[in-house]
Amino acid sequence: MDRSAFLASLDDAQPPQDLPAHLQALWWLPRGELDRAHRLVQPLADAGAAAIHAHLHRLEGDLDNARYWYRRAGMAPFAGSSPEEEWRQLVQRFV
Repeated sequence: MDRSAFLASLDDAQPPQDLPAHLQALWWLPRGELDRAHRLVQPLADAGAAAIHAHLHRLEGDLDNARYWYRRAGMAPFAGSSPEEEWRQLVQRFV
């Protein structure tokens, strides 16, 4: 799936069935479904999942926990971007 198709799918009621867990988590975030997104990335052990996990904790306002996950992802915390820009960067990383 490319970025345009992913963004267009945000208008649908459910994510595409073949969407990988990382993108499913990112798909649910604009709907405010942080718990659902969290459940999708929690069992994953890769750096990409850690980056999404960090983003989730940032959105929740749990910045200490977010810093932990940014370290696990090998990323600088918050990297000077807004949460919206960070979400777009994460989407770009996985499409």
